[in-house]
Amino acid sequence: MKAMLRNVEILDTTLRDGEQTSGVSFTETEKLQIAQMLLGELKVDRIEVASARVSDGEYRSAKKILDWANAHGYGHAVEILGFVDGDISLKWIDNAGGQVINLLCKGSKKHCEKQLKKSLEEHLADIQNTVSIAQEMGITVNVYLEDWSNGMKDSPEYVLGMVRALEQMKVNRIMLPDTLGMLNHKQTTKYCSIMTDNFPNVKFDFHAHNDYDLSVANVYSALECGFTGVHTTLNGLGERAGNVPLSSVIGIVKDHLAYEMQVDETKLYKTCKLVESFSGLRIPANKPLIGEFVFTQTSGIHADGDNKDNLYQNSINPERFGRTYSYALGKMSGKASIKKNLDELGIQLSPEEIKKVTAKIIELGDKKESISKEDLPFIIKDVLGSQIENPTIQIKNYSLSVAQGLKSMATLCIEVNGKDYEKTAAGDGQYDAFMNSLNLIYEELGKKLPRLVDYEVQIPPGGETDALVITTITWENGRQFKTRGLDSDQTVAAIKATIKMLNIIENNI
Repeated sequence: MKAMLRNVEILDTTLRDGEQTSGVSFTETEKLQIAQMLLGELKVDRIEVASARVSDGEYRSAKKILDWANAHGYGHAVEILGFVDGDISLKWIDNAGGQVINLLCKGSKKHCEKQLKKSLEEHLADIQNTVSIAQEMGITVNVYLEDWSNGMKDSPEYVLGMVRALEQMKVNRIMLPDTLGMLNHKQTTKYCSIMTDNFPNVKFDFHAHNDYDLSVANVYSALECGFTGVHTTLNGLGERAGNVPLSSVIGIVKDHLAYEMQVDETKLYKTCKLVESFSGLRIPANKPLIGEFVFTQTSGIHADGDNKDNLYQNSINPERFGRTYSYALGKMSGKASIKKNLDELGIQLSPEEIKKVTAKIIELGDKKESISKEDLPFIIKDVLGSQIENPTIQIKNYSLSVAQGLKSMATLCIEVNGKDYEKTAAGDGQYDAFMNSLNLIYEELGKKLPRLVDYEVQIPPGGETDALVITTITWENGRQFKTRGLDSDQTVAAIKATIKMLNIIENNI
């Protein structure tokens, strides 16, 4: 093992390798926003944003990112995958404003001989030609050794010969991918140790894929062996089972290895949610550090323990990542969980009333009903009757219409504190038209609606066309909260969730 490493560099490749996720394609504007978040806020060391020669759209995206990066002092941190093709990839990169090429070379004898139909010596001659041109152009060269893990397994002498030659070419970094995600942590330790033992002055990056769900363990092993860089993607995006997630790498680097990195972890969740929105792929609720439920205690005994000196909290403090602890409501809830949620809402109940509310929540949980903190006032009203006043806002009636080729229309009449308000508006879909009508009413009232952050629809698997739909909407007005609606019609379910939201903000719940 090598002496303790004190700093780990992150190359995030969400915009290149991550975009190889099936069904994921970012627009030029989305790519720029992600790049700005990664470098400007999250503070990763480097980003890989494109593959040279792929398409006109890829070129425009790369140029847009590089125009911004070069103007703001990040140009050296933006890298582009290129090929051993003389000056072709280099000119593509140079024209886009790039300063760094990540040169894709063959890291296994099989790839070299079977795909390129060349010997190691012939391949190295081609690489030397491209590297020399890059140096003349003032472009920094890093080298990927594609299929390196299989190369170490099947043809280690080929790999060692390749790295010896690259060291003489004075490339900046040598980047070693587990291209097919085949390694386990013991193999990673073995192969990475060979690299650092034989080439102590070379800067090595490790590029992990997650086919066996071992990418995080493999990164841990590579760093222990003295590697100085790790390639990641946000939310673990990537081909097949994806790449190693940046969120998990932050956890092991800082908390287990106690190494340094410049990433601002307080911006992690915000950045990951942005990529979730742009990619259309939801972050699993139980994904470490960034999943919705990872800072949620479900068991009542855990809530009780947290009241007694935080007995069930670990070193992964949610405030580090701009998040907070929450306590789930359901069949596992105890009085301590209910009390913590009531305290956050500023609602005071007697011990006997809390007991009744707890029993109702357990009953709902047994029926598999989803319960949020914002549902509590309505449950209290149902159980205790007089604790919560009647809703200050009620729908009197509404009419929704949809026609092919035309905007949807909505006419809405609601009662606010005993007075009726009616408006009609068009929209891109029935719910959008409904919200536009509601916005017109709130403008008349001189009030502002919360921002809709997320809209999720759940339909039972195998459900018929009349199956009940749960629509969950996340809102933000200085804090984030969720409301849910249940109906056989998706739009009606969304409207029910919206009316709950209105009463929550009107009553300062």
